[in-house]
Amino acid sequence: MTRTVQKLFDLTGKTALITGGSRGLGLQMAHALGEAGAKIMLSSRKAADLEEATAELQAAGIDARWIAADCAKESEIHRLADETLQRMGDVDILINNAGASWGAPAEDHPVEAWDKVMNLNVRGYFLLSQIIAKKSMIPRKSGRIINIASIAGLGGNPTAMKTIAYNTSKGAVINFTRALAAEWGAYGINVNAICPGFFKTKMAAVLIETLGEDKMAAHAPLKRIGDDEDLKGLALLYASDAGKHITGQWLAVDGGVSVVTGG
Repeated sequence: MTRTVQKLFDLTGKTALITGGSRGLGLQMAHALGEAGAKIMLSSRKAADLEEATAELQAAGIDARWIAADCAKESEIHRLADETLQRMGDVDILINNAGASWGAPAEDHPVEAWDKVMNLNVRGYFLLSQIIAKKSMIPRKSGRIINIASIAGLGGNPTAMKTIAYNTSKGAVINFTRALAAEWGAYGINVNAICPGFFKTKMAAVLIETLGEDKMAAHAPLKRIGDDEDLKGLALLYASDAGKHITGQWLAVDGGVSVVTGG
């Protein structure tokens, strides 16, 4: 007998690890998975932010905990994975969301800044996925990995936005997702990506303030930028059995910006 939609989206008994989970898109997705019944482990660099975010989730009735870790450092990634597995048991859902950006013209972009962005946005995703898969998902032949890319990974930017390293890293995340899905499908692991457009997040705050929210929204066919709900549905689809036959895919959540810009 086929399951109801409610059962397909139910995450009761599942555990999710979300990096960059103390605010913005990561915290939004934590709410989505937690509201569907999953236990949540949040991670980011700052303990104070994690404490606040975890308290917010717990107040909503979600089983949430946190570990402070810097996913730009290999030793910290190993510690995060090991401590999560020790405290929470097997990880069913991994959301690679921690990220960095850097604004500078390509001709003057510091190499050390390029390395910083690529190290966290690409290498960090690979290492944590590899560790969690080997220690938890592959032995059980089950798992969901969700990589947060960006519509910036689909092409270039308007002239005013000079983020060559960020765009390159997010393009890499998209193909990393596809390549990993092709390899790990044999282990029952689904790997998908989300490509957000502009959201009202701390990372985008300066750009919103500089350009103006109305001007940014005007570029989208839906004439709006993302809010605190707009990633919840897709994150839950990828994480749940409702999306069990979806792997190696990316989807833009951007109000249609990538449609009109050709991404």
